[in-house]
Amino acid sequence: MERVALPERPGWKALAEKLGFGFHSMYGAPYWDESRAYCFSLSEIENDIEDPTTELWQMCLELVAHVVADSALMERLAIPQAYHAWIKESWLRSDPSLYGRFDFHYDGTGPAKMLEFNADTPTALYETGFFQWVWLEQQIQAGVLSDDTDQFNSVQDALIERLQQMFAPGYRLHFSSVKNLEEERATVRYLEDCAKQAGLEPKFVAIEDIGIDHQGRFADDDDYVIDTIFKLYPWEDMLRERFGPALLTAPQKWLEPPWKAILSNKGILPLLWEMFPDHPNLLPSWFADDVPIWVKETAHVQKPLFSREGANIRVVRPGRPILETEGQYGAEGSIVQAYHPPARFGADHMMIGSWVIGGNTCGLCIREDSSEVTQDLSRFVPHFIQA
Repeated sequence: MERVALPERPGWKALAEKLGFGFHSMYGAPYWDESRAYCFSLSEIENDIEDPTTELWQMCLELVAHVVADSALMERLAIPQAYHAWIKESWLRSDPSLYGRFDFHYDGTGPAKMLEFNADTPTALYETGFFQWVWLEQQIQAGVLSDDTDQFNSVQDALIERLQQMFAPGYRLHFSSVKNLEEERATVRYLEDCAKQAGLEPKFVAIEDIGIDHQGRFADDDDYVIDTIFKLYPWEDMLRERFGPALLTAPQKWLEPPWKAILSNKGILPLLWEMFPDHPNLLPSWFADDVPIWVKETAHVQKPLFSREGANIRVVRPGRPILETEGQYGAEGSIVQAYHPPARFGADHMMIGSWVIGGNTCGLCIREDSSEVTQDLSRFVPHFIQA
């Protein structure tokens, strides 16, 4: 694995905007950065990213089965008691999952270390599945990359295939996200396009515009009853908001399904470490109220059970300044994870995201930042595989 400097495509910003990628730059700084790219060997992808992701996904499924059988564990994860049985029923019904993203630190020399699992509302899907692939094709056409260059990226095909497995042709599938958040709307718009290619009928409704009819069913702003809805909105918030109790009786199906409320919680990190101690792709982790004294004297990272985009992360390394990110998370509790340094190239730190769609590992994305903590404005950098 190496980072290489590459020429940018002429006019790529205009192309991005034409293709709906208007947030390629944010607040005067680049979000998409194609002045460099990461080069991997096929063995690094297959052995160090793809295989561990597949194994970790299976471990997570084992963990869900373990948690739903023990209400005390759901309480440990700060899941409100009123929803325990509902989440368990979702698991026992085998409610299908669409996608998720594991985040790793990996430098090409040792096992990839799982930082967390974005199981419920991961973004960067459009950039990974579509725009990154366009970049590869155009750089090959321009002769910047050789004809035998590849990319670990079947994300779009996997999404379409998964949606075809889950729904009959012509099925009306609702999609939702928060109003006025461009990145999230772009993710959902991309999924809507994949649904069209899968032969479905996508319909968007902003999360704020969903209502409840007189029969207790959720409906959109055109009064269509919602049968199944993909929501780019976290379960931990839905379970605590005023319409939350209606979830228990409404007939709707949800993507991601209710049992993903377990896996979208960073409390799975100590639980996975307890179930699979010394696994090469896991980092030692504990709940914050159960941390051995010796851990506090070593390098470690404290993370809230619920947080997004690197908010409220505290990195402690003895003899060095504490790194803390801002945010409004942490009231429900936190975990402590052993520190593992990110790969560093010059002044930049990188993190790998590995996508799982329908249970299959199918692509990766890379984020860079001058900070060790990846946040919402961290740059997206493309990758390729060189034979």
